Amino acid sequence: MTSATRAGAGEIGFARAVVRVAVALVGGGAFLFAAGYVWFALSLARAEPRLTVKAEGVVVFTGGSDRVLEAAGLFAQGQGKRMLITGVNRATRSSELAKILPLPRDLFNCCVDLGYQALDTIGNARETREWAQVHNITRSLVVVTSNYHMPRALAELYAELPEMKLYPFPVVSEHVNVSGWATDPHVIRIVGGEYLKFLGALTRIALSPGESDLDLAQLRASQTVTQ
Repeated sequence: MTSATRAGAGEIGFARAVVRVAVALVGGGAFLFAAGYVWFALSLARAEPRLTVKAEGVVVFTGGSDRVLEAAGLFAQGQGKRMLITGVNRATRSSELAKILPLPRDLFNCCVDLGYQALDTIGNARETREWAQVHNITRSLVVVTSNYHMPRALAELYAELPEMKLYPFPVVSEHVNVSGWATDPHVIRIVGGEYLKFLGALTRIALSPGESDLDLAQLRASQTVTQ
């Protein structure tokens, strides 16, 4: 075998090794991604909890009328001294909400705040931080949003309010049964899309200066709702 032949054979062998490593890395990445999706889907609440905690405030992320109604019910029970509805459509008037929410009018007028600035979950978290600072809420919040949206909402809130104790109240919608995460195309689209957004949020928070203190263990623990 000539030196040129040996060199060619060596290059082919190297190329094959590179391909094998690349395939292994892609396969491993795909496995981790799929395993993460399974973990994410299985971690979502299947039933709404029975909260007995008394927090300083209640915050609800808009995105469905059932979220706001559930939050108003918790607030009416005294599970917060003040409530923020963040991400309200700018065309929605407070008088309209006052008519449909199960709250006494005087309680609504004194202690329910509407946030009109947030356009997404990042904005919801920042609007919540600003609201908490204005009203001197420093220790605890009940967080209300859909079950499939809760992991990302908590991640964004922990990035903005790392010292705050968060009590999640995941709203279970009859329109999205997360138990169908592996079989129902509609649910797969919603849960899968939320999983991708959740990964994106974790990556952005980890890479953002001053926002890298997110404790994943704390985030996982917070999803075990206090009964």
